[in-house]
Amino acid sequence: MLDVSKESVVRMTDKEMIIKLYRDENIAMVQKNLSRLNEILAPTMKLTHMTGYVQSKLEWIDQIQNEEMQYFASKEDTIKAIQIEGNRASLIGQNQVQARIWGGGTHTWRLQMFYEKKNGDWVISAQKASTY
Repeated sequence: MLDVSKESVVRMTDKEMIIKLYRDENIAMVQKNLSRLNEILAPTMKLTHMTGYVQSKLEWIDQIQNEEMQYFASKEDTIKAIQIEGNRASLIGQNQVQARIWGGGTHTWRLQMFYEKKNGDWVISAQKASTY
């Protein structure tokens, strides 16, 4: 039997967990992995599009499922900033995202994401897309 003591368990830092969530979301969008998106997005998550339109989590996931929003590729350029204050955090990342959004073409955007720690786990609580 394998003995796994607390000392042998590698724990991710809050910063590492936030970066992982950011990358997981980009992968899940492209793979259309709706169950993973549902896990990592807070129930009250809001996505603010470059147009200013504010979309709920359920509407966004529904539009990915119905292919009103299609994400074809996401290439990370850089993570510009991460701020963590208690149970809240933000991350500004730059990804080159190939997507068709409501009939549009390929877009490049900067995505600012906000996180909350609930019951010891980080979730994405808000997102804001803009160009860079």
